[in-house]
Amino acid sequence: MKTLLPYWSWKELAANGMILLHLLGAAITGLAIGYERTYHGRAAGMRTYSLVCMASTALTVLNGFPAQWYGGLSVSPSIADPTRVIQGIMTGIGFLGAGVIVKDHYNIRGLSTAASLWLTAAVGILIGVGFYGAATTAAVLAVMVMSGFRFLEYYLPHQSLFNLMIAYPREKVDAEDSIRALAERHGFAVVD
Repeated sequence: MKTLLPYWSWKELAANGMILLHLLGAAITGLAIGYERTYHGRAAGMRTYSLVCMASTALTVLNGFPAQWYGGLSVSPSIADPTRVIQGIMTGIGFLGAGVIVKDHYNIRGLSTAASLWLTAAVGILIGVGFYGAATTAAVLAVMVMSGFRFLEYYLPHQSLFNLMIAYPREKVDAEDSIRALAERHGFAVVD
């Protein structure tokens, strides 16, 4: 009985399917962890955590299938270790990501951009070793997370943190209790 694809192709398809399942699990896990941060008004939320989780998973699961690297056509020589290249890429992308994170007074911007850059590097690595199906899946999931989950973050219940500084002339300082009472009447809880 003849098979439709050579034996190595079935192995490659199975490896891509396994990576796909890992990426889906990572996306869901990252979203769940990120929701907790989003709920508490932190800068890194659901999208950032999901992207970082997927990138980490992609790079970890990739090392589980070295026989399928480069389409399974050759065994990587011992002097050319692809994991060293991967480590160098991810370190460099980490520095690039740090450059897009901006702290503007009490706001932090650029976290999702940094995470998406990091995930994009992981997708590039997956493509580089021949896991096209897994790379395509990671890219589609990244687009879904970046565009679709902003809507979800907005509508799910969450808390926001605000920093308010009140200045009074030295002789007209209001009592702390009256300021706390005013904030609580308007639905705010004073933390500090």
